[in-house]
Formats: sequence, structure tokens, C-alpha cells
Amino acid sequence: MSLSAVDEAITSRSSIRAFTAQPVPRETLTQLLEVASRAPSGTNCQPWRVYVLQGASRNTLVDKVCAAHDALRADPSLASQYAEEYDYYPQQWVSPYIDRRRENGWGLYGLLGIGKADKDKMHAQHQRNYRFFDAPVGLMFTVDRVMGRGSLVDYGAFLQNIMVAARGHGLHTCPQAAWNGFSSVILPHIGAQASEMLVCGMALGYADTSAVVNSFHTPRVPVADFTTWLE
Repeated sequence: MSLSAVDEAITSRSSIRAFTAQPVPRETLTQLLEVASRAPSGTNCQPWRVYVLQGASRNTLVDKVCAAHDALRADPSLASQYAEEYDYYPQQWVSPYIDRRRENGWGLYGLLGIGKADKDKMHAQHQRNYRFFDAPVGLMFTVDRVMGRGSLVDYGAFLQNIMVAARGHGLHTCPQAAWNGFSSVILPHIGAQASEMLVCGMALGYADTSAVVNSFHTPRVPVADFTTWLE
């Protein structure tokens, strides 16, 4: 195994926000999921469940969630209908995390020419999430509600495997927690059981290399900032 090839697959991964319409064969998707299933999980529970949306099923979900997103903007009192089932983000932000979040948000919006007062443009750009950024493949991931929080750790390894394996096929991805608030729309659409909880969504396809948004790359803090060496 070439370590440089593994490193390249990892470091070339980024959250792509504009895709082409080029379809992805089911055989390729199956292979990606087979590779990803080698992710470790506590006592080999393998808590992941995947729903692959293409064609009409994808497009109908896009229409449903975009309509709900628009309705929520028009009437914020609907927020109780679209609550996330678990806290992906903290209830109260503190440094350095809030600083990184702001750097990410305004860096992206600045690249797209969206200012702080451009509420309509912000809404439209946020809604790009619910269009899978035009990717032909949308993935929804669920977990059984009886599982513990450790299963979300396992899920992270599984999701990373998908994203890294996708690079080996020339594909790109964008993991999306943005869908989580609309689980009441998504879960019935994909036919999930009442026992399932939405973990996140993901866009998958071929990157539109001409889109300026795909030139956006987030920085990483140095190893020394997050590592303590004990000898």
C-alpha cells in the first residue's frame, strides 16, 4: 500500500459545494459502501444505515425540504417542528470554536460576495445544502435510537471512509448536518423506521471545477496546537 496515495486521498478531500450532473454508477456506490463498512465500531455493532437517493427520490426530497426551509423563514414559529434530534453543535459557543466557525462562514460568504446584510443571498446559499449542491447522489444516514453516543463516534469513522474512498474514484463529497433539523420530513420520505434517528446527510458526485465556491478551502491548526506529548 502506498502511504502517499492514502495521504493524498485524505488531504484532497474537501467539502464541495458545486457538483456536475454526471451520474455515479450504482456499482461504484456499492463499492464505496463496502469499503466504508470496514470502519471500526464498538464490539463490531456496525450501527450505520444508509439511504441512497438518486433521480426522482432525490428530486422530490429536495423539493420537500426546500419548501419547509422557505416556510420556516417566513414563519419562525415553525421552528419547533424542525428541531434537531441531537445537539450537533454546542448550545453556547466559546473560543476558539466560535472564532473558527466565524472564519469559516465569513470566508465562504466573502468568496461568494455575500455580505452580513444580504439575508436573501444567505438564505439562498444555505438552501444549496438542501439541493445537495446539485450533486446527483444524496446520502442519508440513520442510527437506531437505542444506541449510545459511542455509535456516533463509530459513525464518524464510517463517514470518513466514504469520503476518502470517494476520492479514489475521482469523486467528491460534502457531509451535511444542515439536513438534521428537517428529519420529520426526511425520515418518512426515505422510509425509515420510527426507531431510527437521522445522523446527517451527504452530497456525492463529481466536482464542478469551474465553480468559484470550490476554491474555498478551510485552514487547519498546527499539530502543536492540539497535541500534548508525554514521555
